[in-house]
Amino acid sequence: MKIAFLSPFYPFRGGIAQFSDSLLAGLQEKNEVKTFSFKRQYPGLFFPGSSQYVLKDESQRSVQTEFILDSINPFTYSKTANEIIRYNSDLSLMSYWMPFFAPSLGCVARHVRKKGKKVISILHNVIPHEKRFFDSTLTKYFLKHNDAFILLNKKSENDLLSIYPKAKFITQPHPIYNHYGEKQNQDEAKRKLNIPLEKKIILFFGFIRDYKGLDLLIDAVSKLSDEYVLLIAGEVYGSFEKYNQQIEKLGIQKKVSLHARYIANSEVPLFFSAADVCVLPYKSATQSGITSIAYHFELPLIATNIGGLKETIYHNKTGIIIDLPDSMLIAEAIKNYFLQNLKSKFQDEIKLLKNQLSWSNLANAIIEFSKSL
Repeated sequence: MKIAFLSPFYPFRGGIAQFSDSLLAGLQEKNEVKTFSFKRQYPGLFFPGSSQYVLKDESQRSVQTEFILDSINPFTYSKTANEIIRYNSDLSLMSYWMPFFAPSLGCVARHVRKKGKKVISILHNVIPHEKRFFDSTLTKYFLKHNDAFILLNKKSENDLLSIYPKAKFITQPHPIYNHYGEKQNQDEAKRKLNIPLEKKIILFFGFIRDYKGLDLLIDAVSKLSDEYVLLIAGEVYGSFEKYNQQIEKLGIQKKVSLHARYIANSEVPLFFSAADVCVLPYKSATQSGITSIAYHFELPLIATNIGGLKETIYHNKTGIIIDLPDSMLIAEAIKNYFLQNLKSKFQDEIKLLKNQLSWSNLANAIIEFSKSL
């Protein structure tokens, strides 16, 4: 099948780009794919991080992309659509994750469908984590210009049908990332991070945003003994000052190993290898790409029962699901995890799961679904 794929790709950073790069590899195993991406994804004024791009010396993921779409320049919307139409694909595939992109992506989809071309979008989020009054209107505009959708969890099914009841879709689990390299020796990873070898390491990884509940995890760690260390690794969207103040107020500076910055792909193995467990204390979520990274390194997870997290983190098999985003419950779950020595048991289950969640399987599901429309 001939596929046009519009999405963020390398050198954009973040989970959507990494997802798209990995899916592209799966699609290219049996199909011809041409990728289209943003020449401007976010205006600098609206972007809360330090950069939208990976570091210059970061390993390239070898994605050959036509950078054409400017999210805030309407003249590029029709230009992008025309280039996709000119490619004459059997399927146009898009990534969608927030209403900000609904005008640009929706306009492209509308033009492409006018030419009789099939459009399917991967909905990473249907309803955004940080809501605004215009979200529903913009999302509806985007959705109505698609033929069908790929969802990654049951929570998204409910969200989609609440906004667009006649939507056609399939739901497939988020595959496991496989481009981060090999797991390192845990003691050596601790030494590189200047963490005493005897400490029990709790990892919080990824972009630091309010809805991810880092404040809850910091409070939970304050309720644990000094044998625990909270390893925080990720770029801050906004300011870290409120977390610094919380850490100081609780007097747990010595229990926190802080790396509040962008973590290059080459560094990812270091943090996941040093950790004993990864915690997702989210206050809202659909799914999390962090789960996929943790599984790659065979690291168990503890997560709140929010959104679709429990669909990929299997309670008492690959991790622990906490009923509510509550610091006391998080602290209790962490203590029980270590007291019951659950790490090796959960790792055995993760090894079995890794064989099922491949990018090839997702790619094949998308192709078969497209043919059925």
